[in-house]
Amino acid sequence: MSDIDPGSVTTIGERLRVAREAKKMSLAEVASKTRIPLRHLQHIEAGEWDALPAPTYSVGFARSYANAIGLNGNEIGAELRQQIGSPRPTYETPASYYEPADPARVPPRSLALVAGGIAILLIAAYLIWRSMAVDNVDAAEVVTAQPVAPAPAQNQPAPPQAAHATGPVVLTATDEVWLRIYEAGGGASLFQGVLQAGQRFEVPATAQAPQIRTGRPQALRVTVGSTEIPPLGQPEQTINDVSLRAADLAARVNGAAAPAPAGGTAATGATPNAPAPQQ
Repeated sequence: MSDIDPGSVTTIGERLRVAREAKKMSLAEVASKTRIPLRHLQHIEAGEWDALPAPTYSVGFARSYANAIGLNGNEIGAELRQQIGSPRPTYETPASYYEPADPARVPPRSLALVAGGIAILLIAAYLIWRSMAVDNVDAAEVVTAQPVAPAPAQNQPAPPQAAHATGPVVLTATDEVWLRIYEAGGGASLFQGVLQAGQRFEVPATAQAPQIRTGRPQALRVTVGSTEIPPLGQPEQTINDVSLRAADLAARVNGAAAPAPAGGTAATGATPNAPAPQQ
């Protein structure tokens, strides 16, 4: 501890230095505690007030310094203000001097974090609102857009002729499908049940007027020999009493037959009462 009595020292800078040494604190510790640059603390202890940015800063620095080492900062500040008089013009103050004069006047870190969080929330809310607005515009455009009808084809080739298609009539499932094959006019049932994808049923050659009922005509691939027949009806619409005679199916390829009318919804999961479907 220094042997000098702080009360016997005449200058403010010396009093601050003596009190600091009595506290066994270095200038670096004071700078860390007050956030005052080390060079400014050195000027304060040397009484070099003209080397500081301005009288207002000098008073603030001295007050913070005094508080950090246990002296009365308000008294030190008031004494220094009387000693150095009115402040100098502010145009002489370099930009680097704008450093906090008094830590007590610096906004707390928590306040800065809260302000930053609010700003982030506002930005996020704006981005969400803008994204929703853009999505709504796009959806409206999609809903109101009308498809452009294709121009009529010129010299459209005639459909392939298959009037002479011969061979067995085979139904191959492309997906799980329930169907019933029967003779027209309430005749015998040739097959009733579910075909899994890849299973096939060949209409018996002895059938006189075979017809079909199914609720998923799109899940059946129908062929007469090597000739593939167009779908027997609209997707997911039940067809009933549609002829499976080879000649009638061949007429579909030639465009002579329209799709069969839809009937009532067929029940699924019926038990086959005809030969099992061929793999």
